[in-house]
Amino acid sequence: MESNFGRRRFLGLGSAAVGVVVLGPTLAGCGDGGSTGGGAKASGDVKLPTYKAFDGLRPDLPGAETGLEPGFLQFPENAIASVQSPPLKSAVTALTETFATPPPPMGSNPMWQALNRALGGDLKLTIGTDPGYPEKFATLLAGDSLPDLMWLPPNQGIPNIGPMLEAKFQDLTKYLAGDAVLEYPNLAALKPASWRTAVVNGKIWGAPIPSTPFGQVMMGNPKTWAKVGGLQCKTADEFFAKCKELTSGTNYALEPAIVNMLHMFGEWFGAPNSWRVNKDRSLTYLYETDNYKAAVEYAAKLWAAKVFYPDLNLADATPKTVNGQIAAQVTVGPRATADFRAADPSLFVDTMIPFGHDGKAKPVYDMGYGTVGFTPFKKTDEGRIRELLALVNYLSAPFGTKEYLQKNFGTAGQQYTLDAKKNPVLNNAGNQQAPGLVSALQIMTAPESVIFNPAFPEDTTKVHATEQELLKYAMRNPTAGTYSDTSSKVGTKLTAAFRDTIVDIVTGRQKMDAYDEALKRWKSGGGDKMRGEFEAVLPAGVPVTES
Repeated sequence: MESNFGRRRFLGLGSAAVGVVVLGPTLAGCGDGGSTGGGAKASGDVKLPTYKAFDGLRPDLPGAETGLEPGFLQFPENAIASVQSPPLKSAVTALTETFATPPPPMGSNPMWQALNRALGGDLKLTIGTDPGYPEKFATLLAGDSLPDLMWLPPNQGIPNIGPMLEAKFQDLTKYLAGDAVLEYPNLAALKPASWRTAVVNGKIWGAPIPSTPFGQVMMGNPKTWAKVGGLQCKTADEFFAKCKELTSGTNYALEPAIVNMLHMFGEWFGAPNSWRVNKDRSLTYLYETDNYKAAVEYAAKLWAAKVFYPDLNLADATPKTVNGQIAAQVTVGPRATADFRAADPSLFVDTMIPFGHDGKAKPVYDMGYGTVGFTPFKKTDEGRIRELLALVNYLSAPFGTKEYLQKNFGTAGQQYTLDAKKNPVLNNAGNQQAPGLVSALQIMTAPESVIFNPAFPEDTTKVHATEQELLKYAMRNPTAGTYSDTSSKVGTKLTAAFRDTIVDIVTGRQKMDAYDEALKRWKSGGGDKMRGEFEAVLPAGVPVTES
């Protein structure tokens, strides 16, 4: 199932694991939807790759361009090939990251070796872990010999992305823009929204890694919330009253991840998804709005009522949500129901649908970033570029294909078997060889995401319906797919400093007037400069979100 590794620092960027409940890595900016990397400067200057959906499979529940993910009730019985021949003629080196326990090394990992045979050459991975990936990236970047491929994350604070790409990496525009991408059908099946995040300075620098387009959601144990009429609410006051009633003794209504809970409250109060587009096309940041400030005051009221679990260092609330000690927690996307099924097979958690704080105002639902970055190539000759593109094309094979099976499950009879419904299930060898390897592969290459839970196909139908409800209130970050050098350099640091003040205010260590002082520091420390850079490249088609 999907991993919760690094949840506080990098909520949602986990292994989409194998064994596998839901597919495709997930990313959502922690807490307030902020994101600081990747994107496209002068994005209008490049023609995005032509989109051509993979037509070999038909989902049981169709997806939509709005972001609705297709759903599969079982793995296709006869997986089809999406490539015609092995992509490699020689060894390839790559830097990536895993959010699972690192895998057995290639020399003692039969699944990795089988993948290499299918590829036609050795894929040699240097696998980083969280935390520490940006440092490993910087070390290799400073060396004399770069790996062939280096995964570039969107929100781990890697600085100077534009100049770095120009100096060290291969411009892939002529190989991928427009119809050129059709030579690589699995890459052509990646949607334009995914490709926008791989464009910087008007050039395409790598293949994007799509993830669920859905951001954070609040989930609650229905057995717990049944005591107060259920998780769904119509007003913030109703939610407050339910939280008070559910908090008693060692039981608490809310997990202690304050910033993430605050993100949910902000949606109810109509706060924007990172930036608000004003009528004059200027931008207002989340922290500058009365909506978000009101959400902070509401969070402080909840904290004073002692409905938050008191240990701020709690690493993972899931076990306590499962046993009822915590009633609700924030996680990434409606597909995260699978995490709770894994802990308790009888438990299908409820997902909160946003509501107006006063029962009248329109709420918003913050969509996620939609990718986990992209993977650029080091500068090289044309023959090698095409070999690497063929490799990434193989590793981006859609759900249900033979290549997808090989990458995610290994070889039938060796790493996986088929269950009664002919879904692939990892065996003991697969559970030992696959998770860390698959996590590393899926972080650097991925197809578009789908909903799939082979153990509980009914959950696929429920999650698909939940996504449709959330999409009624969907708001996308208007700067997603654009690039600010200041954001890349200092955005993560500025966000962390502001959040520290927010947590102090909510927990009563500082008064509300500290908010305005923190905002001044955010603006002077780079926030105003980020605003100007994003305004300069804001696409004309982005709608006004002023409220």
